[in-house]
Amino acid sequence: MVIFGGYKASKLKPQLKMAVTRFQISANKKSALMKQQIRGIAQLLAETPPKEEKARIKAEALIRDDNTVEAYELLELNCELLSERIHLISHSKECPPDLVSCISTLIWASAIVDIPELVEIRKQFKYKYGKDFDSDAMMNVGGVVHERVASRLSVQPPSAYLVQTYLEKIADEHEVEWKPTVPLKADQISEPMVAPEGWSVLAGGGSGLNPPSSSALGGPHDSSNSGTVAVAVAASAPPGEPSFDFIPEAPKRPASTKQHPAYVPVLPTPSTPNAPPPPPATMDDIEEPEIWVPGVPRSPPGGGVKYNNKNDDDDDDSNEGDDGKQANRGTTESLASLSNADLPKGTSDEGGVDKSFDDLAARFAMLQKKM
Repeated sequence: MVIFGGYKASKLKPQLKMAVTRFQISANKKSALMKQQIRGIAQLLAETPPKEEKARIKAEALIRDDNTVEAYELLELNCELLSERIHLISHSKECPPDLVSCISTLIWASAIVDIPELVEIRKQFKYKYGKDFDSDAMMNVGGVVHERVASRLSVQPPSAYLVQTYLEKIADEHEVEWKPTVPLKADQISEPMVAPEGWSVLAGGGSGLNPPSSSALGGPHDSSNSGTVAVAVAASAPPGEPSFDFIPEAPKRPASTKQHPAYVPVLPTPSTPNAPPPPPATMDDIEEPEIWVPGVPRSPPGGGVKYNNKNDDDDDDSNEGDDGKQANRGTTESLASLSNADLPKGTSDEGGVDKSFDDLAARFAMLQKKM
């Protein structure tokens, strides 16, 4: 006796209806993506040279999606049939013989396809018919699973012949002049497509500067295909242009008998971080420039400017407000003092008598007082 859960027709029928809608949405989405894949494959085949190996890989993915859409449509039919016979399933203790394959196919596909409704459908049939029925359906005991659905959802890759057939049909639909470069052999028709060897990839294809070679066009490197490769390379070259099969070497320059010394750059010597600083320069090391200073012209004998200190003191006491006269007198005295002070030693403005140092100091003090 099942206390929690159990088979319920009210749960099974809505899940079957929702699964039908889910299959339709998924199939339409995959169909739209396949149209884009077909255009991409046609562009690869239309290139010069055609990227055949990459087109074969994309064609294999296209075949897998095509098989998935086909399986979705078959599973959708099974869901619609069980939804219409829900009353027969509910009133039958054992599974009807004509529905064994249909129910077993849905149980088997629930673990493969990405349809969440199939998980709940599997639970309801497990509650209805038991664990043995569920395990037999999962293991496909007696071949109860629909053969076509099992083959379309198989993990085995498609045959090389089927991949080449798809490529030929795509080239015809998009009016692309393409023929397989490497024809299939008898033992390769029923086998999966071989792994790509890179013979369809151009050397230096990024810049396009390298000329076509046998490693980029024509197929795998074997003796049986070498003639085809040479013909393909020769046909790809435009008429009137030289072939790139033979590239002459650049002429070598004659060896010179004169030997030039090797150039060795002189690098600056880095300063030592711990070296002591240079000694300071002394006064003897400094060269003083010679500066010519013109002397003050000497005044004639007896023509010096004489001034009276007493009169000056009286003028300072009596005429302190007369700024104009005081400025003129100060200027005259300054000129006289400077003229006498700058006179060379041994000369005088009064009769040629030598002046002592004390006399010059007194005059300088008097000049500072007047200023």
